[in-house]
Amino acid sequence: MVALGRMNSEIDARDTLSAIRVPTLVLNRIGDTLNPVAEARFMAERIAGAEMVELPGEDHAFFVEPEQITGEIKRFLRAIWDRGEWDTVEYDRVLATILFTDIVGSTAKLAELGDRSWRDLVQQHHAVVRRQLVRFSGREIDTAGDGFFASFDGPARAIRCASAITESVRGIGLDVRAGVHTGECEVVDAKIGGIAVHIGARVAALARPGEVLVSSTVKDLVAGSGLVFEDRGEHELRNIPGNWHLYEVARGSGQPRAG
Repeated sequence: MVALGRMNSEIDARDTLSAIRVPTLVLNRIGDTLNPVAEARFMAERIAGAEMVELPGEDHAFFVEPEQITGEIKRFLRAIWDRGEWDTVEYDRVLATILFTDIVGSTAKLAELGDRSWRDLVQQHHAVVRRQLVRFSGREIDTAGDGFFASFDGPARAIRCASAITESVRGIGLDVRAGVHTGECEVVDAKIGGIAVHIGARVAALARPGEVLVSSTVKDLVAGSGLVFEDRGEHELRNIPGNWHLYEVARGSGQPRAG
């Protein structure tokens, strides 16, 4: 229970609330001392079209006077069904985890090997990356030169995939840098774009050789996953407003456990 409480206290999903595009009901008891009602109001204000219901009482647990909660849920489901809202949900924006990878020192390596040998090495690199994308259920979006742009349904898989890629390419004599960010993305012609994609690219550009660098949003979303991070401090991302707190994935913590 202590570990669960610590994990929950480390999760910060505020930046992802605007990505929710389904009918949403937010319930909170007015006197709840564990989760103050002000926090629920904050959520409801940032989820498009969310309905906020403040229930009487002080208890946090759902099983205390459960009829309060189940009654509101039944009413909410009947109402959205009657209005036909399930058929009007917007799907042009999605919450996705973005992974960018890039070969370090590619120009120098090209000059050392020559065109033909470099082309063969890049093909090996691409094969390694694609095997890991398949392994971790990633979706290749684009390949530009010696870099990859991919998306994932979940941030933990993206981190483990990035870690596996950085380890695997060492076997063919290469180093890659990788960056991971989670955010709301626009969907255009089955591809994703928007500011979250640009943030992911900027994060990757700041990574050192063999490093997987993630945004604070990603770190918060994987709390409790067993992944370990090292603080890299705040950074400015080119053409992105504000300062961004970045974290390095500790070597070895991103690798899947045996069994």
